[in-house]
Amino acid sequence: MNMEEIKIQQTDIRKAKPDQSNLPFGHYFTDHMFLLDYNLEQGWHEPRIVPYAPLVLDPAAMVFHYGQAVFEGMKAFIAKDEQILLFRPNKNMERFNQSNRRLEIPEIDGDFIIHAIQKLVNVDKEWIPSGKGTSLYIRPFIIATEACLGVRASHTYQLLVILSPVGAYYSEGLEPVKINVESSYTRAVRGGLGTAKAAGNYAASIKAQTEAKDAGYSQVLWLDAIEKKYIEEVGSMNIFFKINGKVITPELNGSILAGVTRDSIMELLNNWGVPVEERQISIEEVYEASLNGTLEEVFGTGTAAVISPVGELFWNNHQMIVNQGHIGQLSQKLYDTITGIQTGLIPDTLHWTVQV
Repeated sequence: MNMEEIKIQQTDIRKAKPDQSNLPFGHYFTDHMFLLDYNLEQGWHEPRIVPYAPLVLDPAAMVFHYGQAVFEGMKAFIAKDEQILLFRPNKNMERFNQSNRRLEIPEIDGDFIIHAIQKLVNVDKEWIPSGKGTSLYIRPFIIATEACLGVRASHTYQLLVILSPVGAYYSEGLEPVKINVESSYTRAVRGGLGTAKAAGNYAASIKAQTEAKDAGYSQVLWLDAIEKKYIEEVGSMNIFFKINGKVITPELNGSILAGVTRDSIMELLNNWGVPVEERQISIEEVYEASLNGTLEEVFGTGTAAVISPVGELFWNNHQMIVNQGHIGQLSQKLYDTITGIQTGLIPDTLHWTVQV
């Protein structure tokens, strides 16, 4: 496939743009979407940009019954010179195919999908918000569309990309969030779907997340499924702990998603000479650090939130207050650097951004 093959059908009816000062995450969608079909005979074919509209699927479509669905999360930013920038899209495409392999979905041509995203973003570029902390969220996803109730991989799929102007992921913005450490429910186990960005992973987290929010917490921190001892990740983010001058993040052990922002943070820390370790870390170790005063900062990382400082962890009836509930210096520096690169305010010496 090449870019000339992408057909574009623009809508005749444009939606009203939302207020940029009030952009709840994932509530508004742009005028167009990208679609790409797959079948056994033709492979991935018929790339097109069409008006945003509901899908028509057979009630027996396999995605409804066996959950073959994977997705990615990316963003487009307006830079200071009015250029439109994507942040490390190649890493998202690598992970997209990793998810595809795990769910037995045909792999995609990552370079072509990046080009398609560039074209789609350009068609709907007037939707990209320009306010501080805002961006155009990009959601590529694949669903199984074959009408069949046999338990096997589907023979047909559809890849779609939709766009959504967004503000801060958390209503608190960059204010430190409160997180509940989950000790009862399990989200993922080694050998399962934890390393894939699969829809089922997020379905498995909803009940615990709902209970945490009802108790006044923004998110859930998951422990390992076997011993309920070792820290894995937050529902929508990877997690980092700064203990006694050293930054520690759980290793990729087969049940944790390899975050693009996580990878970027570790590269920045290494470049800055900040000691950083990927290793197994227990909740008891974090609790002990909070007691002896060496727990200096905790922050989550992800495409949606970028950096989310954590001001409180609640575990086993123990309340751990981090940095007196304030954002730490390192968390702030990481946030400023990542968002500065994403918006062109800081020179991209690491060659992470791609122009639309």
